[in-house]
Order: sequence, then C-alpha cells, then structure tokens
Amino acid sequence: MKLKHNINPVLLQFINFIVLLYSLVTYIPWYILSGSKQAIAKAKQVKARPVNNKPGGAYRSVNSLHCLASVLYPGCDTLDKVFKYAKTKYKDKKLLGTREILKEEDEIQPSGKVFKKVILGKYTWLSYEDVYIKAVNFGNGLAVLGQQPKTNIAIFCETRAEWMIAAQACFMCNYQLVTLYATLGGPAIVHGLNETEVTTIITSKELMQTKLKEIVSQVPLLRHIITVDGKPTTWSEFPKGVIVHTMASVQAMGAKADTGNKQPSRPVPSDIAVIMYTSGSTGIPKGVMISHCNLIAGITGMAERIPNLGEKDIYIGYLPLAHVLELSAELVCLSHGCRIGYSSPQTLADQEIMDRIYKNVMNKVNEMTSFQRNLFILAYNYKMEQISKGYTTPLCDSLIFRKVRMLLGGKIRVLLCGGAPLSAATQRFMNICFCCPVGQGYGLTESAGAGTITEVWDYTTGRVGAPLVCCEIKLMNWEEGGYYNTDKPYPRGEILIGGQNVTVGYYKNEARTRKDFTVDENGQRWLHTGDIGEFHHDGCLKIIDRKKDLVKLQAGEYVSLGKVEAALKNLPLVDNICAYASSFHSYVIGFVVPNQKELAELARKKGFKGTWEEICNSPEMEKEVLKVLAEAAMAANLEKFEIPVKIRLSPDPWTPETGLVTDAFKLKRKELTAFYQTDIDRMYGKNVK
Repeated sequence: MKLKHNINPVLLQFINFIVLLYSLVTYIPWYILSGSKQAIAKAKQVKARPVNNKPGGAYRSVNSLHCLASVLYPGCDTLDKVFKYAKTKYKDKKLLGTREILKEEDEIQPSGKVFKKVILGKYTWLSYEDVYIKAVNFGNGLAVLGQQPKTNIAIFCETRAEWMIAAQACFMCNYQLVTLYATLGGPAIVHGLNETEVTTIITSKELMQTKLKEIVSQVPLLRHIITVDGKPTTWSEFPKGVIVHTMASVQAMGAKADTGNKQPSRPVPSDIAVIMYTSGSTGIPKGVMISHCNLIAGITGMAERIPNLGEKDIYIGYLPLAHVLELSAELVCLSHGCRIGYSSPQTLADQEIMDRIYKNVMNKVNEMTSFQRNLFILAYNYKMEQISKGYTTPLCDSLIFRKVRMLLGGKIRVLLCGGAPLSAATQRFMNICFCCPVGQGYGLTESAGAGTITEVWDYTTGRVGAPLVCCEIKLMNWEEGGYYNTDKPYPRGEILIGGQNVTVGYYKNEARTRKDFTVDENGQRWLHTGDIGEFHHDGCLKIIDRKKDLVKLQAGEYVSLGKVEAALKNLPLVDNICAYASSFHSYVIGFVVPNQKELAELARKKGFKGTWEEICNSPEMEKEVLKVLAEAAMAANLEKFEIPVKIRLSPDPWTPETGLVTDAFKLKRKELTAFYQTDIDRMYGKNVK
C-alpha cells in the first residue's frame, strides 16, 4: 500500500521523469553487477509441490520431495551430540554474550505509569569451549544433588546465557527440561511444577522473590532451588526441606565430582529433551513433550531456509527461551557457529514487535517537515515499486533509509517474524525501511516450532512460505467453516503438519494428545493445528483463519474474529484490538487499546477535554473511534455483519504481566472476556448493576 503525498502535480511529473531517467541509466549495470538476476529467478520458482495429485495431498519443499530431512550433521542425532560437534568445530569462537547493566532508571510514561529503563554497557562473551565446560560441570553438579537421567527438572528464568547453559547441561545428562514462562501467573506455575513432579527448579533471584516465594509452599515435592545470578537474599519464610543453591556452587560441585568410574547416561533420539509449557491462550497451559529428534528435525529445517548462516552472524536473544521459537532459533545459531548476544527484555520488548516499529516510524514521519515527509514518501513508493519487480534501490537505501535502518543498529541482514501473523503493510514497510528481507515463519510448540519459513528472496507479503525440508503439510476439509481442499483457485482447509519434528504429545494428557495428533497408514505422525490455510500455485502457504476464532451469530452468519482484528489492528489509532461475538446476538463488538497520541489528537479535534481515562471512558469518543474502524473495515472488504458495532476503549495496554496476552502477545480471549464482562453486558444491552 503506497503512502499518500501532497506534492504539486507539475513538480511530481518532473520528479517522476528524473526517476525514470535514473532507472534507465542504472538498470543494466545494476542487473549485471548485483546478482539480482538469480534472485529474481529464484523468487519466481515453485517452492513446494504436492507429492501426489489427490485432493488434500501433502505438499513438500522441492528440496525434499523424496525424503524429509531429519539430521543436521551426520551422526548428530541428539542435542548433546550437536553441541559437542559445534564445540569441536568452533572451539575458541564466541558463543554467548551478556551486556553489563550499568544502572536502572524509572521512566514515567505519558499515562503516568512508571517503567524501568535499563542502561547497558558492553558485551562480555563466553566461547564455545567455555559454555561446554560450564554445562558439563553444571550437569555433574545436578547429579551430585540427586538428579537422575530421564527425570524432570524445571527452569523458570528470564532469557539469558545461564538459561542456555542449564539447558545444554540437561541435554547432555538426559534430564528432561521443564520450561515455564517467567510471566506465568501463580496457579499456572504451581500446575506445571506439580504435574511434572520436579524436585529442583532453576531460577533467578528476582523471580524467586517475586513469584516463587508466594507459591513454593504449594509445591510439596520441591527440594532444591538454584539461582543463576548469585547468592539470594535471606528468606526467613522458606519452607523446611528446601535448599537454595547458586549456579556457581552447583558447577563447583560438578567440577570436583568423581565421574571417572561412572558411565554417563546419554540420551537417544526418542528421549524427551523438553517438556514445554505453552503460554496458554486458553485455559491452563499444556506441557508439550519434545524429543531430541523432534528438535533436531525442526532446527534442520529452519537452518536450511537461512542462507549463508555462519560465524559472521550475530543473533540477538530477548524473546522468552521458554517459547519454542526462541529456543529453536538459538539452537540453530549455536549449531552454526553464530554468536548469541542477550539483551534485556525491558530495552527491546516494547520496540521490537514489528507492528509497533511500523507505527513508531510512521509517527516520526508525520512529525517531519512537509519537504522531508514528501521526500520520504516518494522514496518509499519508488522502492515499493522496485521491490515488487525484484529490484534493489541502493541509492534510496543509503540516502533516505539509512537513519531508519540505524534504529536496529544498521547491520541487520535478515529479519524473521513468527509467533503471530505479520500484516502485509508492516512486512512491506520493514522490507523497505530496514533494507533487508523480512520473512515470516509458521510453526507451533507441537511441531517443535517448525512448519514453514519464507525464502529470503521471496518479497511477496501476507504468506508464511513453503514447508521446511523437515516436514510436509496438507489441508483437511473443514465443512463448518466452508473450506475445502478442492477449492479454486487455491486449495483451502485445516493445516496438518507431518514429519519427525511433530512432537510426542501432551504430558499426562492422553485425551488431548489423541485429539490433536494422528498417525496415518504409512506411520507418519500428523499434527492438527486448528489453523486454516491455503496453498498458492508456487507451493507457499497463507494463513487465512483459525477454527477456534469462528463464531456463529444469531442470524446464522459465521464471523472470524481473527479476520476482523487483522483488518483493523494496523490503524494508527489502534495499539491492540480484540473482537468479540456471541451466538446469542446478531452483531460484533470489540475491546480496543487506543494509541494515546492519536486518540488525544482526535479528542482535541472534536473539542473533547479530559484526562486519558476520561477520554477512553467517553461514549462520544467511542463513537468517533467506531467511525474510523468502520471506514477501515469497509476498505478491507469486511462484510457488514463483521464490522464491530460497539467498542470499549481501554486506557491500559495489554501486556503479558496483565495476563490478557501471552508472552508472544497473542490475545487470551478467555481472560479478556472475563476482564471485560461488565462491558460485554453493557454493549449487548444487558442490565448492569
């Protein structure tokens, strides 16, 4: 979607002539020297094909039509072998980096809320050899504490180098690593720890004081707490029988332990490596059992889709390592000699969500002078045309977009987005302004994070790419939603993922495992994702709906809540939105977290004065925002019955800490519904006391 300018038509004609002249003069040398001829050809190639001509037949990558990939390196069929291979190959190379925290400051937001701002220093790095030795010692130290192979041990910790060291120790010693999000609520933490019957938990001092302190008495089997960041403060209320250790002290035990006569218990490919508790968009989080071979197959597929991955690359780790996407991404990097630099989530989480970057940059563009803004818009629209043809724009990149690119350091080679859909407008914006490929991936915890990833030379938007070389994907009819794998021009249906990356199932939940996983007549294991997709002619997948987001209105129309949200969430006025519908009513309503600057400006134009809370609680402002939403909905070709009729403006943002979104910022519909129940009753005309 092009940006709008207000340039004089005569001047615009002259500028267009100059641009055309420039393009003609530079085209031939660019075409010869840039190597883009090959990139354009690759972008047009078919990327996946069905393995047979039957409706609903599985699609595979053209690079794995006859055999799915499952092993990253020959003989490395478990995660401990992968790390040992990498340690031998990249021994003295840097692996894990941690930034020094210089100081913390309280930053007061316009809403009056106080956020912690972290001032960071330089990175301190551990080599592959350093990390290997620390992991070996930690694993041996856990054995001294009584940890046995194939038993569960929990990690409840922020993303940091010690998380990965602890994980590698567990992979080496065949301990089953139970992962829990650091932002989970107390009941969910208790559920995970008790269901897995752990006796040892690895955590940080902060989480021990803020989260574990309140619930540790509800975990009767707990015997050891290990803090990764030094000696914890005195805790007088600590239950009897629970011992607190530091990670350093456990490593010291392991270094002194006599392991000479003891045969280590190494894992086999089918052994469980991780029991990963989902962030839980609905209900109590489920523990997904992920084996060594599941993770290796998944990272094998992911690595194949990222060209020239190697020692020169640096990955920034800040997403929760308890999320399968982050864990898989870091394992890919670790296995290819890359560096992983950890940063504080406080410095990145609010800026690095791509939709938010898009809005922040556009806000800055709107604040430019008329000349600067029009120059930016002309360059943006020109580059959009060139990208759509497969061409690059080195002059625009260096003169116009250099400052925007510097917002992310200026050295970004590839940006990959997963976990939640990325809108076409945001994806194209990132392509243009950050001068690098912006790919989308699709996968679930239940598929070890693997499924699809777009190729770096594929500059189309709104799609998630072709199946990875480790798996195949087929579409199953969903009659209720009206999706069939015989649909024209594109087959549509529920996405099923098959391959060695498909996980073992849910921990202590056979009923749900039987529901979500099936095995076909050839012994292939399939995951029923609940997502609806369509395959395009080149074999790339597009996510178009979700089964659990479908609601049947009173008059019989089906509304996809996700579709409504996707059409409205990128409005400058909207920071977040949740659509809601009831089968007992005939219209859609919604909850909206408005952009404070945009809504305040709208209120000023309408002559409404008041505090931020008063603006959000104003029926008058609700109506004004509804007008904006309705215009955008019609422009997005939503049906009349899909357009929200009433809304509630929320003065407070939805964050994982509020419990209204997951750590991946997916909406928790059940929690949002409960939180806004009074407003739902009001908007549906019920009597509210």
